[in-house]
Amino acid sequence: MPADPAPVRVGITGHINLTRDTELLVADALRVELRRISERPVHGVSCLAAGADQVFVRTVLDLGGTYEVILPARDYRTAVIRPENRTVFDELLARAAQVVHTGHDRSNTAAYVAANRELVRRVQRLVAVWDGEPGCHEASTDRTVDWARRHGIPTTIIWPAGARRTAPGQ
Repeated sequence: MPADPAPVRVGITGHINLTRDTELLVADALRVELRRISERPVHGVSCLAAGADQVFVRTVLDLGGTYEVILPARDYRTAVIRPENRTVFDELLARAAQVVHTGHDRSNTAAYVAANRELVRRVQRLVAVWDGEPGCHEASTDRTVDWARRHGIPTTIIWPAGARRTAPGQ
């Protein structure tokens, strides 16, 4: 009997500042997209940021898949993850099949770019939860989408009807 094929490796990039209603819409859209990509559970790759990344890993788990986490920098949890979201972050990090560090000490644009490039290097497909607006730095969702496409990674954009972002800092 032949061995089961390896799961499709799917990465996530996207907005961190999603409204709660948008997170629900995105979860539904991700569920549909992941089932379209593969009849079998997928292996996700994420930086585990708030918003799209965490919705993605929860959806991967709900569908019976596994995931790995790329941490941009050693201080990522304390410098970037809001205190009220650290418990969820810690729980999702603990469930990861693998955790990869970029080698950066400080969370900054260079660390995020390194993490995004490592993520793209590890996947066969990319899903972007993106409203289509250009970003303001080199690690923005649009730059990651462009990088993946330039490297031949099939990329799907998800932005469901009615989706909204919160104002930065909310």
